[in-house]
Parts: sequence; C-alpha cells; structure tokens
Amino acid sequence: QVQLVESGGGLVQPGGSLRLSCAASGIIFSLYAMAWYRQAPGKRRELVASITSGGTTNHADSVKGRFTISRDNAKNTVYLQMNTLRPDDTAVYYCNADRSSPRQRYWGQGTQVTVSS
Repeated sequence: QVQLVESGGGLVQPGGSLRLSCAASGIIFSLYAMAWYRQAPGKRRELVASITSGGTTNHADSVKGRFTISRDNAKNTVYLQMNTLRPDDTAVYYCNADRSSPRQRYWGQGTQVTVSS
C-alpha cells in the first residue's frame, strides 16, 4: 500500500518560515520524481516545486528564491523549505510521487499552510 504522509504545515506570520516533509512508503522512492503542489480556496491546484529522481529541481516563478525542494532517498522523504512566506502562499500543500514507466502517480492527503498576522 502506497502512502505519502505530509507534515509540517501550520499557521505562520508573514515573513516567517516553515518546512514541509513528505514521507513515502510502499514505493521505491528513489525511482520517483517528487513534487509539491498547492491549492488555495477557489483556485486550481498548481505546481510549486519538483525534483527528479536524479535530483534536478524546478521551482515555480512565484516561489523562486523563497522555497527550496530537496529529497533524502535514505529516508524516503521529500522536503519543502519555505522562507519569507506571504499571505498568498496560504493553501493546502500536497505531496506527489510520479513515475513515467510504468505510469504511476500518487498523492498525499495534504497539509494546510496559513500565512496570516
């Protein structure tokens, strides 16, 4: 059974930091590209950052210079370090695992991040 379990969300003031974690089980973690998505109320889910199985990263323009995705294959965990948080970063953040061959895609249950004073 595949599980992606996110943690680390919460309420933070503007300018603050949070570190999200996503622990994977039931998959060969090192074979999967991992990503963080977010969905704010009334908006579509959007890609925040991704990291390939080889460690190549990509960040959305809206978070470049503030957020950093990383992975630890020994711990089957992907992280999202979020600095200089803004109110428009408020959303539910979802972890995603993706493999192209064979085609497999999994989602976590999401963790709420609220940026407010």
